[in-house]
Amino acid sequence: MNNDNQLNDKHEVPFMNTLTGVSNKWTQNGYTDTLTVSKEGLYSAKEDKHYAPADVRIIEFYRFEGQSDPADNAILYVVETGDGVKGMVVDAYGAYADDSVTKFFRHVEEMNKSVEKRDKSEDVPQENDLAA
Repeated sequence: MNNDNQLNDKHEVPFMNTLTGVSNKWTQNGYTDTLTVSKEGLYSAKEDKHYAPADVRIIEFYRFEGQSDPADNAILYVVETGDGVKGMVVDAYGAYADDSVTKFFRHVEEMNKSVEKRDKSEDVPQENDLAA
């Protein structure tokens, strides 16, 4: 392999390999609310409002692994709420994860899957539609 190929390979690596880089990208795209998870649900300080899992959609998530210390593992959730709040939640990943955050986002994923199934089933023609 020549040096030119090695340089090209390095340039193809996305810049978003750090938590800061990814957070900055999403902030520039309007995901500016810093959200937290509490017993009442996902909390937006900007709106002073709590959201249930059914009101939240995960747009994207990223896992970051520390080079030498498992305590440096993190996960970033990019989320939107039903009323248009856009923001991010950061949590530890793995052994140091906050159980309440993990459980909340597991519920969000379950809710999103059931909504996707319902949406797809609405596309299936019903018997009455076929008779017409």
